Amino acid sequence: MNIEIIEHKGVPIALVSSQHIIISNEQNALDLLANCGYQGADAIIINEENVSSDFFELSTKLAGNVLQKFSNYRMQLAIVGSFDKYDSKSLRDFIYESNKGKRINFVSSIDEAKAALTNS
Repeated sequence: MNIEIIEHKGVPIALVSSQHIIISNEQNALDLLANCGYQGADAIIINEENVSSDFFELSTKLAGNVLQKFSNYRMQLAIVGSFDKYDSKSLRDFIYESNKGKRINFVSSIDEAKAALTNS
């Protein structure tokens, strides 16, 4: 896993990349959150392919539990990917509602993630 701290409009953002799944359970999410926070990040950008497919199955409760951790620790998260492929209305509603807030965003590009995380 590679973590690059970038700054966008004064906000330190951890740009996370890996060839492997990084978040497959709550503990992985907490570890990522702590690691990025320790390095000074106020927000994290991660790619959809670095998140377990269980995350996108709302019945597993992984998404809700992980996102609750990010809210509790006041860390913003942007997941970059193509979410149109998911047929679940519940997931689409979850993504829509998440994107209305400021804590968690599902976006299609890193530029869109930076804008969402800096409210611009």
